[in-house]
Amino acid sequence: MSAGDRRWGDRGEAIGRGVTWLARWSTRVALAALGFVLLWWLIGKLWVVVMPVLLGLLITTVLWPPARWLRGRGLPPALAASVVLLVGLGVLGGVVALISTSIASGVPEIAESATKALQQARDWLSGPPFNLADSKLDQLIDQGVDQLQSSVGTIANGLLTGVGTVTSGLVTGVLALLLAFLFVKDGPRFTPWLRGVVGERAGGHLTVVLERVWTTLGDFIRTQAIVSLVDAVLIGIGLVVLGVPLAVPLAALTFLGGFIPIVGAFVAGALAVLVALVSNGLTTAIIMLVIVVVVQQLEGNVLQPVLQSRSLRLHAAVVLLAVTAGSSLYGIAGAFLAVPVVAAVSVVMRYLDEVIQRGSVSGASEPVEAVPEGDRSDE
Repeated sequence: MSAGDRRWGDRGEAIGRGVTWLARWSTRVALAALGFVLLWWLIGKLWVVVMPVLLGLLITTVLWPPARWLRGRGLPPALAASVVLLVGLGVLGGVVALISTSIASGVPEIAESATKALQQARDWLSGPPFNLADSKLDQLIDQGVDQLQSSVGTIANGLLTGVGTVTSGLVTGVLALLLAFLFVKDGPRFTPWLRGVVGERAGGHLTVVLERVWTTLGDFIRTQAIVSLVDAVLIGIGLVVLGVPLAVPLAALTFLGGFIPIVGAFVAGALAVLVALVSNGLTTAIIMLVIVVVVQQLEGNVLQPVLQSRSLRLHAAVVLLAVTAGSSLYGIAGAFLAVPVVAAVSVVMRYLDEVIQRGSVSGASEPVEAVPEGDRSDE
């Protein structure tokens, strides 16, 4: 065989090996994608079960520290879980009552301000450059009323759908609270049971991963609570100083909106500016807008990077895409749960990378944290 034939033969073998390698990995990627699609489909079908479980876990991250403290003082697990759950519900009920009272007292003032604003807008439209006569304005108003009346059926259906959604949300909330109680009471028993079911070797890996995911969820809740509290206090002070009504409910909404990264703060800030515009006029609304922008820049550029850099370790683009995907697929609940779910997935991926790196160096396949610190010199 000539040198040219050997060269072409070597090249053909190299191409064949490359095609074989590509075919193997294409098959693996296709099977993995199929598995993810089936898992996603299953989660969608079981969303009524998955949603309360996720909410229950997030509630448990808040209730577990005081419950652990009570258990350390000698209280039985069931009693400690009951106490922290009842106290949490009492605090939540007090906040809701405070917000409701503030809204009830502030709505008449806003309604009066809105009426004056509408009259001012009507006077402005009747003058230059629009010069709309009262008859034309009345005609436009009548057209709007007719359009609204023709849409009564659609509005009624929307209200019925909203009532059904609220009812489903209440059921989900009650189930999440019950699950949170069980998680707080029996949570420490889960990992030993898991080790017994799946075996010591796989159970060791699962235990380490679940502990890291649990730590990440707790860090997420605490970090978001601190950031949301700072936002709510600063924006609330601005509302009070400017004399905008509903300052307490708007501050509370800012606090709750902070748990939906990026999107929640934007919506809460826009609502605060809108209320300021309707009740106090354009100048107050502009000042309120400046306050909201400054506070959100402080949050986005100082607080969250400092507090979340060591906990979630997620880029802002990943957070934004996660919130967008979660809200488009599952609404407000999806937007709220998107970031902790993505953070949990990133924890699993980082742990797999650690196991691979450690195995490639030492040939071991034991859980990463199962090796004493003194034996990790080869890493």
